[in-house]
Amino acid sequence: MENIEQLRNKIDDITLQMLRLLKERTDAARQIGELKKSSGLGVTDEAREEQLRREVSGLCAKIGLDDSLGRKFLNFLLNESVKVQSEGKQTHLTVFLKAKALEQQGRKIIHMEVGEPDFMPPHIAKDGFAEAFDRGLVRYGPAAGMPQLRAALAEYVTKNFGADAKQENILVSPGGRFAVYLAVNTLLNPGDEVIVIEPAWPAYRECAINAGVKVRTIPTTLESGWEPSIQQIEQTINSNTKMIILNYPNNPTGKVLPPGLQDQIVGLAQKNDLYVLSDEIYSLYAYSEWKSVLANKYAKSIIVQSFSKSHAMTGFRIGYTVADQKIVEKMSKLQALCVTCVAEPIQYAALKALDADLSENRRAMRAKLDIVVSEAKRIGLDFAIPDGAMYVFARPKKQGFDGLEFIGRLLERGVAVAPGEGFGNYKSFLRISVAQDEKSLIDGMKILHEVLEESR
Repeated sequence: MENIEQLRNKIDDITLQMLRLLKERTDAARQIGELKKSSGLGVTDEAREEQLRREVSGLCAKIGLDDSLGRKFLNFLLNESVKVQSEGKQTHLTVFLKAKALEQQGRKIIHMEVGEPDFMPPHIAKDGFAEAFDRGLVRYGPAAGMPQLRAALAEYVTKNFGADAKQENILVSPGGRFAVYLAVNTLLNPGDEVIVIEPAWPAYRECAINAGVKVRTIPTTLESGWEPSIQQIEQTINSNTKMIILNYPNNPTGKVLPPGLQDQIVGLAQKNDLYVLSDEIYSLYAYSEWKSVLANKYAKSIIVQSFSKSHAMTGFRIGYTVADQKIVEKMSKLQALCVTCVAEPIQYAALKALDADLSENRRAMRAKLDIVVSEAKRIGLDFAIPDGAMYVFARPKKQGFDGLEFIGRLLERGVAVAPGEGFGNYKSFLRISVAQDEKSLIDGMKILHEVLEESR
């Protein structure tokens, strides 16, 4: 027993020493973060992280420590660095909150920072609320969703997305964002790695970091047409990699992957036994050849969809996941713990909305996108014409352009756009949402041009 106590005391001393070292490391990481901000550098440096991974693997081999454990510990440390260096980072949501605060002061703001369709939800959804009340659908329901809605969604995705889905493959969730959260938190463990192709919606990174999962980024460029390299993805995969996240049509670029390239990525995931989390909520607004990952019929695929964009039902907070039954069951258990279930009247309204004709929504969004593309060309912005979605991800041609400083001045003039840095290391880019009426879009782009000219 005396030897056990001595060893326990040794472990305690080592643990306390590790915490002191962690504090030193965190302070140094915070200082580096400040220097990065002042120098205009991004938070993540994949080349440096890869160098450190090699050193950790070498040390693990030398001292006889399991390499996977060493990599997981390193991933924890790297995530902590990302957290402290990301404090105060500007995203579309921070700009949105600033814009809302100005509106409360009586200012008029043209909202081109959020992707919220300006048209109304299908009228049939409104009727669904009254009918749900009359039917008594106002109680707790199954965590995975109403059987009637799940069955209808299975039929819908089978018909429209090339799936082979049944009711047990569907999970109804409060929005698509929560479905992403559920997938990451139930399928991955702390220290695991997930591959994200950037620019990317920031929620993927945030959900992963919150779960202790390390994000490995595959940066793409305007010059490459926002297409990832299959070789780069392959080289990033290691024993800790567990998932690849796809989002096409992409937020913020509007890129749609060529079907052949998407097939290669899914094939690579299958070869390495990885999950594929495919966020397809902009699928209605795909204006070039697009296909759902569901069509690949890969068992470890998790497809996220939502009524928010396609049906303009953002405030309803209802989305759904299509996946293998065992995956759905795992996600459903966590959903039951967090929110019990999605409100039955909302689910019934969504069920009714499935019968709505969305062709006018698609046409209207394409017309809005065409307006902003035309204006962006006239202004002389650098961008790739979007294949879909509801955004233009553009870069002013001014040398040394400071996106955050520009966005602040633009907001003072009554126009809100999203900073590129919220989607990765793209500080010189702006994400312009087209989800406004025609007059607001033209007025907003006119003001954007004026503020650009003032800064030349």
